[in-house]
Amino acid sequence: MSSSTPTRITAALSAEHRARLMGIACDVNIPEGTRIFEEGTPAHHFWIIRSGTVTLDVPVPGQRPVTIESLGLGELVGWSWLFPPHLWQLGAEAMTLVRAEEFDAQTVRMMMDADPAFGSAIGQWVGRVLAERLHAARVRLLDLYAPHGSGTL
Repeated sequence: MSSSTPTRITAALSAEHRARLMGIACDVNIPEGTRIFEEGTPAHHFWIIRSGTVTLDVPVPGQRPVTIESLGLGELVGWSWLFPPHLWQLGAEAMTLVRAEEFDAQTVRMMMDADPAFGSAIGQWVGRVLAERLHAARVRLLDLYAPHGSGTL
């Protein structure tokens, strides 16, 4: 993906909204091989990658999780924090050392409630990310499990 992809924060949010969000960010380093979150666990934080690679995956009984997508520079890690019941819908793992901005989900939700324009901008951004991730998951699952040329799940 190019840096102009609308799901990247630099293209998705106005400078004002981006500055407000980044004003509450905490710099974190996530070591290679760290499980960032597991499907079904509480989603209290989310991240924007500054460097490194994070994979998103789904569990498969009796096997290792299946990688759905790899994320890199400027991409959002996690969207489940925005939607009740605030449980992760996928798993995530740091494939390299990841440097990221970490955000407290409850704080961001409170900011969204207090400022409808900010809330709308964040909601639209996360919605675009969600749509992109669902498409990527569908394509990946078709690659893995559908008969060649099927085009349907």
